[in-house]
Amino acid sequence: MSELQLCTLTVDGKQYAAPSGTPLIEFLRQQGIDLPHICYDRFLGPIETCDVCWVEVDGQLRRGCALTAEDGLNIRIENDKAKAARREGVDRVVARHELYCSVCENNNGDCRVHNVVNQMDVPYQRYPHRRKPYAVDASHPFYVYDPDQCILCGRCVEACQNVQVTETLSIDWQREDPRVLWDGGESANHSSCVSCGHCVTVCPCNALMEKSMLGEAGPLTGMPGKLKRSAIEFVKSIEPTVGFAPIFGLSEMDSAWRRPEIKRTKTVCTYCGVGCAFEMWTRGRTILKVQPVPEAPVNGISTCVKGKFGWDFVNAEDRLTHPLIRENGFFRKASWEEAYTLIARRFGEIKQAHGPDALAFVASSKCTNEESYLMQKLARAVIGTNNIDNCSRYCQSPATQGLWRTMGYGGDGGSISDLESAEMLLIIGSNTAESHPVIATRLKQAQKHRGQKHVVVDLRRNEMAARADVFLSPNPGTDVAWLSAITRYILDHGLDDTAFLAQRVNNLEDYRRSLEPFTLHHAQELTGIAAGRLEEVARMIAGARTLCAIWAMGVTQHRAGSDISTAIANLLLVTGNAGRPGTGAYPMRGHNNVQGCSDFGSMPKRFPGYEFVSDDEVRARYEKAWGVSLSTNKGHTNHAIPRAIHEGELKSLYIVGEDMALVDADAQYVQAAFDKLDFMVVQDIFFTRTCEHADVILPGAPSVEKEGTFVNTERRVQRLYQVMAPLGDCKPDWQIQTELARALGADWNYQSPKEILHEAATLAPMFAGLTYERLEGYKSLQWPIDADGRDTPHLYRDGFHFPDGKARLYPLEYTPPSEQTDAEYPLHLNNGRLLETFHEGNLTHRSAGLRSQVPTNFVEISPALAHQYGVRSGSLVKLTSRHGHIEVRALVTDRVHDGQLYLPENARSNARAINMLTSNVADKDSDTPAYKEIAVKLEVLEVDGESPLPAHNFRFFKATPEDGVHPQQKWQRPDYAAPPQSMPHPEKF
Repeated sequence: MSELQLCTLTVDGKQYAAPSGTPLIEFLRQQGIDLPHICYDRFLGPIETCDVCWVEVDGQLRRGCALTAEDGLNIRIENDKAKAARREGVDRVVARHELYCSVCENNNGDCRVHNVVNQMDVPYQRYPHRRKPYAVDASHPFYVYDPDQCILCGRCVEACQNVQVTETLSIDWQREDPRVLWDGGESANHSSCVSCGHCVTVCPCNALMEKSMLGEAGPLTGMPGKLKRSAIEFVKSIEPTVGFAPIFGLSEMDSAWRRPEIKRTKTVCTYCGVGCAFEMWTRGRTILKVQPVPEAPVNGISTCVKGKFGWDFVNAEDRLTHPLIRENGFFRKASWEEAYTLIARRFGEIKQAHGPDALAFVASSKCTNEESYLMQKLARAVIGTNNIDNCSRYCQSPATQGLWRTMGYGGDGGSISDLESAEMLLIIGSNTAESHPVIATRLKQAQKHRGQKHVVVDLRRNEMAARADVFLSPNPGTDVAWLSAITRYILDHGLDDTAFLAQRVNNLEDYRRSLEPFTLHHAQELTGIAAGRLEEVARMIAGARTLCAIWAMGVTQHRAGSDISTAIANLLLVTGNAGRPGTGAYPMRGHNNVQGCSDFGSMPKRFPGYEFVSDDEVRARYEKAWGVSLSTNKGHTNHAIPRAIHEGELKSLYIVGEDMALVDADAQYVQAAFDKLDFMVVQDIFFTRTCEHADVILPGAPSVEKEGTFVNTERRVQRLYQVMAPLGDCKPDWQIQTELARALGADWNYQSPKEILHEAATLAPMFAGLTYERLEGYKSLQWPIDADGRDTPHLYRDGFHFPDGKARLYPLEYTPPSEQTDAEYPLHLNNGRLLETFHEGNLTHRSAGLRSQVPTNFVEISPALAHQYGVRSGSLVKLTSRHGHIEVRALVTDRVHDGQLYLPENARSNARAINMLTSNVADKDSDTPAYKEIAVKLEVLEVDGESPLPAHNFRFFKATPEDGVHPQQKWQRPDYAAPPQSMPHPEKF
């Protein structure tokens, strides 16, 4: 902040300079002055409910949390009037909150109520605590709400309404005894609550508590309920005599007893590509809770249901804990040495008999960057093949291809902060609120509080579509048509950014000629979207000062997925929405490290940092460093591997951390290919569907059992630390790869992931300045990273990633979807993710709480279509495509249109898996399967059945939007008096 914005203010007679507008509490904290406060949080802002932060300004009492630094402000904190008001406020808090800290799960040094009462040296309980007329609400699978402990600070409401923007929580100030409500009701599990955990994270006491903490957090918390209650009553009985001092002394001792037992470790989420970082609290192998922290660069205090609560899989009873070898059709336990020896022998035999290209390797997007680097090095330097790929082939390769064609880098153009600050967002084929929920919170905040405009284009009416300013639903697979038509309209009507195009973009005239077929009326014929509607959107896009485009699998998983991604980039370039703050292309990465897995070289054609294997100079650099000669043969992609097996080219396959038997398209074809292999190795943490085909299974370790780095969707590299030791005899994947390479004769001696990252950064210019020291704690860097450590939060400000620094418009033609509906297969089957589950569900299905929300897979069908077929929610239906069939229960919902169905991909068996229905057709440019192009017919097998979604699922409830906590309603009550006045019933507020 510049000096021109500094102001001078006075605090208790001393003058200070501060940036104008700084919240007073934050400013005072910087000066070493801790003004008591409970409801204020820098992420939540002033809520003005707790009445413990009073200061005097010009003779008047003011709530300190609501003040900001301004010139001439004269504040008195330590005068009698302000101190009396703060004391009255904290006495009211204690009247509402039963202090029994020594047996409280929240007595871990960060209970705001405990700390403020202690800080203010409150000597005794002035107002007695009175039990509220409400029972504890334990209905929710992940947390409990105790009205007796709730101080009505409203932090949970503010977080739900204005940070998460789920808009479920409120406080009913009109009740005789006010309380927090869920959509106006008293049951958390029967509401629109999406279980993000924001409310629990910001609760300043134990009113909202993770169930995983109950009885587990300290030496005294696990005592039986009756005994605990007796202890509480005993403490309360002696408090009037002894005061708070000895009670707080005991609680401090209890808190100290816990510190050696409760470990708090920074890690990075193992689910989607948002890259949330947080502390994981553990006691032994028990995961007590996930606690996000303000320092986290992506999420701050935010989480989603999976990141906050979806960690049961770590200690699941069916974890793989020792190597397995198949003998006579059955698996037996084996030692690591035996497994390595067998793998080395069989790999060697196959390589000797058929050459190195008879072996293929699949790296994991859930493993670390270091492990991706070793996987591609194992394939290239030890075996001698470029048959190495990862699951970005199944989702984001078309987006990467589109960006390579037009802008030069295969990653997000900027940061999440750019998405927040943009004037307008174009969201295409991205169910952001369920697939990338923490990013969605930022977008919903921008829309709700700053008027950001959202244009959502999707087949299905997801949450972002329901909230959108404009929602378009084109015919499946026709996005190139409407995108190109809008771009042509902008060019034809002089709405383009002519200066930007002239100075920073090549190939305009060739591109303009390619747009000739794409009139608005032609687009209307193909897409079903009215030409007038497309014109309206074109003018909105052209009129926006800053625009970001977001897309995901609804775009990429088509035969023309790369072309659709390219068309989005073309539109951004024509309107000048690249290379500036608040602009750019943002393909949402699906898995936690799908970006990093590709970044670090697990691709057939590219080394780490996306340098080409075919580049002689680059290849020579790696050959010198690795001491080997490297192949230039074309490698197989993931999707090409099954075909190569069927054709006899591939004899052996090594898969790490991917359930390829279920997640690749045309699953029956893939599984039949695996059965043809001479030798197959699978490395995973569970016995997946893919493991059924293996000859050797190696037990890897999940993210919490190792160290390393991940790259999130915005190219941000973050460090994760080991939370707990590997379970049983399993090992971190980098260690397995190192030991296996040695068994294969390589001279690998990595002792830590730090050494691996150093090697990768030394060889790949894109990561030149990437070190563990620069990623310490919550520090992060966004690639490309210069040798001096300077990173790149926004790409292309100084030019695009081409030799002349200019972007390239890329001409396109329309490619129709590979599968069309007809009389035999009249319905289009869309598919994708759900908030509560991840991918095929191998991790999330092992959480009882998550299963309670979504017990099984299902197919969504519109009310009109359900009426036509005689389907009800719970009906068992058979879906048959041209490639296979499955049986699932139906869910009738208006989220889908007539003629279309939606099937979530969370199935762990062939019986309900989407890929029993998909074809082997792939994107013509990136080889990504056309998962979204499926025509099916529907048959009803059973009309009546239990709904696949339980009645308490959040989708059945209507949110209750508010603009905040409404403390004025509290102040306007006749029984409220502003401190320092006392009140007849302080326990109510």
